[in-house]
Amino acid sequence: MRQRTDLGELGDVGALVKLVPVAGLALVDVGCGAGDNARRLAEAGATVLAVEPDPIQAAKNREAAPVAGVTFVEAGAERLPAEPRSMDGVLFFRSLHHVAIEAMDAALAEGARVLKPEGFLNVIEPGMAGAHFPMIRLFHDETRVREAAQDALDRTAARLFRERRSFRYLQRPRYASFDALVARALGQTFNAIRREQVESDAVRALFEAGRTERGDYAFEQPMLIDLFLGPVAA
Repeated sequence: MRQRTDLGELGDVGALVKLVPVAGLALVDVGCGAGDNARRLAEAGATVLAVEPDPIQAAKNREAAPVAGVTFVEAGAERLPAEPRSMDGVLFFRSLHHVAIEAMDAALAEGARVLKPEGFLNVIEPGMAGAHFPMIRLFHDETRVREAAQDALDRTAARLFRERRSFRYLQRPRYASFDALVARALGQTFNAIRREQVESDAVRALFEAGRTERGDYAFEQPMLIDLFLGPVAA
């Protein structure tokens, strides 16, 4: 198992900015989803190209109010709409494991292609320990794709960059109720999860184990972050 430096309890953008000062940088947020992280990065002074492959979410991004410093586009990780050596950083916030397994290597190579010689690739992936993953796995098992993402980093990203730094941090996903978990699971347009898969006795039992003294539900979710510096192809 790869040795990782512990960063404590952080949000995803908080983990990134603890490692890299983003103000003034041109960044690509690959698989940006609804763009929450892209907006936070823009607030921190970065210029962000927010790339989303899912056509439903990409349409929502285009229709949303403009955000200073953020440009939303619809594109896949294997074909980023950026010129070679034009970007300071390429970011995968929990998105590499959503790339088709057979395309992960190409996506990482594409990230290296658009980076400046001093640029960086930052990949954040959810770990498979803690109390959150075993519950989610009952209705949406990502074991295979999460393992494949780590394999792709070891196999391809490590070869494409001169330096790799690995870290871990902790998050505590919270839900007000079981209905909130169901709404979150069914609200992701890139996953075809059925209600009956979530509303099972097994899921309810693990969910109930997360009850806190204040009446909501919280679960530990370890996060893995890998920072690759200096693309060798640049």
